[in-house]
Amino acid sequence: MSRHAWNLAPRNAARLQRDLAREVRCARLCRSPATLAGVDVSTRSGWGHAAIVVMRFPGFDILDQATWHAPLTYPYVPGLLSFREMPLLVRAWEALSVRPDAVMVDGHGYAHPRRFGLACHLGLWLDIPAFGVAKRRFVGTYEEPGSEKGSRSALRDPATGEVLGAVLRTRARVRPVYVSTGHRITLEEAVQLSLAAATRYRIPEPTRAAHLASRKWPERGPSEGGS
Repeated sequence: MSRHAWNLAPRNAARLQRDLAREVRCARLCRSPATLAGVDVSTRSGWGHAAIVVMRFPGFDILDQATWHAPLTYPYVPGLLSFREMPLLVRAWEALSVRPDAVMVDGHGYAHPRRFGLACHLGLWLDIPAFGVAKRRFVGTYEEPGSEKGSRSALRDPATGEVLGAVLRTRARVRPVYVSTGHRITLEEAVQLSLAAATRYRIPEPTRAAHLASRKWPERGPSEGGS
């Protein structure tokens, strides 16, 4: 994709999302991933702390991780989260020594008002298979899946019936997660990877590890830089 500025006015950013959504590809993985990265960003007092944790798949041993903390330069606007978090995530990505085969984002991908959530933006920017596993629904309606692990239902656009993602029960009798494609992966593959990676907790291991890493702020307070 063509690189772009991050400081766009919200109206222009939304227009760009619609344009870039046309470049996103839903395609089967070339091979089963041997490594899987989790991605998350924590924010505090105008600062962001981005974390990417690369794990062996399966097995989930941590092979590499990188963080980047810096001031947030984009306001919080629902639906434009990628413009707020991507500048930090890209810097964290550049600091990795081990590049993963696929990326699991703590957030949404196709299940987005303009079909271009953070997982789509990151996957397209890095040209890597990416998908979203979100803790909360952003758009769409669904029927509650069964109570057992692996139960799922379709997340749909209420106006058109289009499938936006899957509502997946990763643990028996716990709240589901919301899985959607980002780039270069199918929904079925994203669901199966999410389920395989949810070994002990509701949240799959890669994004859980990234969330924990993103919460470890520098001891002396935030200062620009990576680790």
